[in-house]
Amino acid sequence: MKTKHIAAPQNLSGSKLFGLMPNNEEIYSFELANKNGMKVQIINYGATVTSLQVPLSNGKLTDVVLGFDTLESYLESYALPTPPYFGTTVGRYAGRINKASFTLNDKTFELPDNNNGTTLHGGNFGFGRKVWEVTNTTSGKDSAITFSLLSEDSDENFPGELQVYLTYTLTEENELKLEYKATTTDDTIINLTNHSYFNLNGADSSVLDQELYIESVQIVETNDHNIPTGQLITLEDHEFDFRTPKRCPFPIDTSFVVHSETDVIAKLISSKNNLQMSVYTDQPIVHVYIGGNCFNQLKGKENVAYHSSSGICFETQNFPDAPNHKHFPNSVLRKGEEYRQRTVYRFENLN
Repeated sequence: MKTKHIAAPQNLSGSKLFGLMPNNEEIYSFELANKNGMKVQIINYGATVTSLQVPLSNGKLTDVVLGFDTLESYLESYALPTPPYFGTTVGRYAGRINKASFTLNDKTFELPDNNNGTTLHGGNFGFGRKVWEVTNTTSGKDSAITFSLLSEDSDENFPGELQVYLTYTLTEENELKLEYKATTTDDTIINLTNHSYFNLNGADSSVLDQELYIESVQIVETNDHNIPTGQLITLEDHEFDFRTPKRCPFPIDTSFVVHSETDVIAKLISSKNNLQMSVYTDQPIVHVYIGGNCFNQLKGKENVAYHSSSGICFETQNFPDAPNHKHFPNSVLRKGEEYRQRTVYRFENLN
């Protein structure tokens, strides 16, 4: 195994220029591959997964995530009324923060209102819209790449200078592992996730003919604006009880409470491609999302017209609006502490 410390992205073997930012800053695409032929491509704009090609039992590869062919398309997507956040890293706080504010250490912080009176996915310029640095790569078995981001104090009015590291690892067991670390100069709140949309049959199809399994007995109750009420709903005899696999629902924008760091917490199953994706995480919820009103305006990779059921998100994270609910899991990162998050997407052929 060989490890490199990277001074600049263009020095990384296998990297290629993906596009130019409006200020002419260069954005690069990086590829990890394993012995089975599985490949993942990630750009340092938003530490965004742009392609995830998985081998099928017939030897062919299928790209199982939505995305764009050009940087310009990613940039333009954020101008939509509800951006899709294709494949991006969401922060500082994934999900919604009610009334775009929270109180920490007896001080109230007013955040950008970018979603009907709430702060969604970190505000107007969250982590998905920032240029990350490449700080480390590992080649050979279980190849990996680490991205870093320094979010300045008062970035989108969040307190503390936050240093974030995100490592993507592609294993020989056809797993894509995501490991996050962060430290802060002052007490702050944090909730990071990946916002990839998955489709095991490829993006030119619908996920509604694929099956969904979620190992959860409770969901987070929300009001008409999708803000948590502070209560949980038991899933016994509920339409969102997916402990027995069934077809993906439409629409869905729901946080499922999960409890296992070692067992699978969700699965997506394709009978067409005989492919299964299993999700593992150490986070307290997986937010499952299918829908959106921006897809009919978007052309994705290879000029595919995306629609509202083109993909499904499994956003492993903390509870939405946790800073405003004391009985929700802790969302505060204290100075001197380290935030850690781990999520794995594992792909297996069913025959």
